Amino acid sequence: MTTRICLVRHGETAWNAERRLQGHIDIPLNDIGLAQARATAASLTNQSFEAAYASDLLRARQTADAIAARCTLQPAIDARLRERHYGVFQALTYDEARARFPEDYQHFESRDPEFVFPGGGESLRQFAARIHEALHDIATRHQGGTVLVVTHGGVLDVAHRLATGKPLETPRDFTIPNAALNWIERDGVDWRLIAWAEQRHLKSALDELPNT
Repeated sequence: MTTRICLVRHGETAWNAERRLQGHIDIPLNDIGLAQARATAASLTNQSFEAAYASDLLRARQTADAIAARCTLQPAIDARLRERHYGVFQALTYDEARARFPEDYQHFESRDPEFVFPGGGESLRQFAARIHEALHDIATRHQGGTVLVVTHGGVLDVAHRLATGKPLETPRDFTIPNAALNWIERDGVDWRLIAWAEQRHLKSALDELPNT
C-alpha cells in the first residue's frame, strides 16, 4: 500500500527575499508568494488528493488555502510541520547571525546534528525526529492514497534526506524552491524520492506581476 506525498514549500515572503531566518516567526506571503501559491494551485487542479495537511504558520496556511480552493480540500493544520526553531537566530539575516554568533553559526553551517540554537531553538536531530514522526503518521493514516503537505524549506530538507537516505550532517546538494512540487512515497516500510523541485508552473506567477 504505497502512499504518495506531494510536498510544497510555502510561497515567497519578504523575509525570504531578505535572506532572513524566519523559523517560528509568523510572516505572511509577499505579492510574489501569493502569485506563486495561485500558480501552484492551478498546476494541481487535476490532481486528486485524499487529504491535505499544512503547517500552522501563516505563510504555509496561505499557500495551502490557495491550493485547497482549487482542489476542493480542507487542509488539516499540524504544528509538527512547522519550520525548525532557530532560537536567537530568528529575525536575523544569515550575515547578521554569522557576525553576532560566530561560534554558533559555525555549528549551524556545518550541520552539526546535536547543536541546539540558544534561545529555545531545536537541534537538527530534534527537528528531524519531529518531521519524521509527522510524515510517518500521515503516510500511515492514508495508506494507498495521495496526500498534499504544505510546509517549509527546512522540513523539505529533512524529507528529502528521509527519502534518499542521506545523513542529516552532509551538505545539501539539492534545491528547495518556494512553491515547487516535490514528491516522495512510502510503501509501508521504506521511503523513496519520486520527483523534486518541479517548478515549471511558477513562470506564470512572475508573468502576472507588474514590473517584473
